[in-house]
Amino acid sequence: MKEEDIIIIGTIVCLLIVMILVMIKNNFARKKRLLERIREGWGKVSDREYSENELAGIKKYSERMRGEQFYLDDITWNDLGMDDIFFLINNTMSSCGEDYLYAMLRLPLSDEKTLDERERLITYFSEHENERIALQRIFASIGKIKDISLTDYVYRINNADRKKKGKYIFLCFLSFISIVTLFLMPLAGVLFFLAIAVVNISVHLKDSSSMEPYFKSLSCILRVLYAADELKKLHIPEIKNYTGRIAEDAQKMKTIKRKARMLTNSKGMEDFWALLASYINSFFLLDFIMFYGVLDEYDGHIKEIEELIELIGILDSALAVSSFREYLPFYSSPEFIDEDPVSLEVHDLYHPLISDPVANSICVSGGVLITGSNASGKSTFLKMIAVNAILAQSMHTCIASQYRACKFKVMTSMALHDNLLGGESYFIVEIKSLKRIMDEAEKGEPLLCIIDEVLRGTNTIERIAASSEILNALSLSHVVCFAATHDIELSQILKDVYENYHFEEEVTGQDVRFNYMLKPGNASSRNAITLLEMLGYDKSIVKDARAEAGVFETEGIWKPLKGEDKNEG
Repeated sequence: MKEEDIIIIGTIVCLLIVMILVMIKNNFARKKRLLERIREGWGKVSDREYSENELAGIKKYSERMRGEQFYLDDITWNDLGMDDIFFLINNTMSSCGEDYLYAMLRLPLSDEKTLDERERLITYFSEHENERIALQRIFASIGKIKDISLTDYVYRINNADRKKKGKYIFLCFLSFISIVTLFLMPLAGVLFFLAIAVVNISVHLKDSSSMEPYFKSLSCILRVLYAADELKKLHIPEIKNYTGRIAEDAQKMKTIKRKARMLTNSKGMEDFWALLASYINSFFLLDFIMFYGVLDEYDGHIKEIEELIELIGILDSALAVSSFREYLPFYSSPEFIDEDPVSLEVHDLYHPLISDPVANSICVSGGVLITGSNASGKSTFLKMIAVNAILAQSMHTCIASQYRACKFKVMTSMALHDNLLGGESYFIVEIKSLKRIMDEAEKGEPLLCIIDEVLRGTNTIERIAASSEILNALSLSHVVCFAATHDIELSQILKDVYENYHFEEEVTGQDVRFNYMLKPGNASSRNAITLLEMLGYDKSIVKDARAEAGVFETEGIWKPLKGEDKNEG
C-alpha cells in the first residue's frame, strides 16, 4: 500500500474517531443538561406558557376518556380558574402525562380504589428519588407536542387516503423500469427516465404537504414506543404492574416500530444525507410506500397504542403530583365518608395561587350562606372549597391540614358573562347556569354546588324572592350548597335551612383592612359607601347615601329624591 493511501485512510479514520467522540460528548452533555433540569424543576412550578390551541388539544384526551363519568363542565372549570391550577401542578415531562393530568382534574372520581392507587404511586415517587429521575428521563424523550393533541396524532393516521397506495406502488415500479430501460435502450431510456422523474417528483411535491402530518404522527408514536422499550429495562417492583403491561403492548407492536423507524430515520437525516434521501424518496416515492406499509400494521394495534399512552400518562402525572406536593407549604390526604345527610369538614384551607394566603376552617352538613363586604374574601373562599374537593377526588391531595367529606360532584355558578354571540343577556345566562345545577341535584347523588351572588342580574325584589326559593330547593340531604350574597335579607329568610357565615373588614381612617377570616353569623358591616368616600367622591354624595341607607334600615322604604342642584344657593 502506498504511503499516500495510508495517509488518506489514516485521515479518514481520524476524522471518524473525532466525529464519534464529538457525538459522544454532545450526547453526554445533553443527558447532563436534562438531569439538571429534572433536579432543579422538582418541587417548582413550570414556566411553560400555553396557547388556547394547545389547551384545546390537551382537553381532547379528557373528552375521549369521559364516557359516563361525571365531567367538570366548562362553566365550573372557568369559574374556578382550573387552567391556572393545571399549570401550577403540571410538572409532567411528556404529552402522555400532560394529557392524563388534565383529564384527572376534569374527571374527579368516586372510586376509592383508583384514588388509593394514585396515592401509592405519588407517595412512592416522593420517597424514591433515583427511581423517579429514571422515569422522568425516559418520559422526557417523548416530549410535549405543541401544534395538535397527542390524541389527534393517534387517530388521524387512519384518515390517510388508502386509495393512493396503489398509485405510489405503480409509479415506483415504473421508476425501476426506467432505470432498466437506460441499459437496454439508452436513447429511449433517457427520455422514459426523465419523464418518470418529472411525474414522480411532481407527485411527491404535491402530496408531501398532505402526508407530512401523518409522518409527524408516526414520529410521535415511535417516541412512545422507544420510551416503552426503555421502561421495560427498569426493575422497579412497585410499578411492575405498569411496566409489565407496557412491555406486552410494545412487544405486539415491534413490527410497527421497525417499519416506522425506517421511515422516520429517513426524515431525520441532515445535510448531504438528507438531500440524497430526499432525491431517492422523490424519485421512487419510497417514504409514501413505507408509510402505507406501517398503516397496514397500525390498524390492528390502536388499542395497544391507547393503553401505552394511558399507562405512561398515569406514571408521569403521578410524578407531577408528587412534585406539586413538594411545592406546597403543607397538604393532607383526604378522608372520604359516606353519610346522609352529606357533610364537609376542612381545616386550614388555603388557595394555592395566592401568595401568603389566609387559612380558614369550616364544618358543615347542608347549606352555607356567606355574607360580607366587597373584596372581603367570599369568592376566594368559595373557590378554595370547590378546588379542594376536586383535588381530593382527582389526585388525593388537599390544600389543607385536614379534609373530611363525602365524594361529590362539583358544580359552580360564579363568573358568568353575557353571551353576546348567542343573543343572551347576563340574566338569561345566569338562570341557565343555575338550572343545570338544579337538574343535577334532582339525580339524588352527592353534590357540592358553589353559587356566587345569586341572580345578580335582576331587580332587588325579584332577586331576593327567586334566589331564596332556588337556594331552599337546593337544601337537600345529598347537597352541600355554598352561596355568597350581598342580600342580607337572605340570611334571615333561610336561617332555618342554611348556616350563616361572613367575612368582615376593619375601617381605620381612610383605610379599609380585611383579615379574610371566616366567621359564624351574619355580616354586620358594609363598605361600599366608605369606599366611595376613600376614592374621593363628593362629600355630599357620601353623606346623603349614608342617610338614605339609614332611613331604609329603620323604615324599610326608599324616599324619592328631588333631583335639585346641590351646588346652588
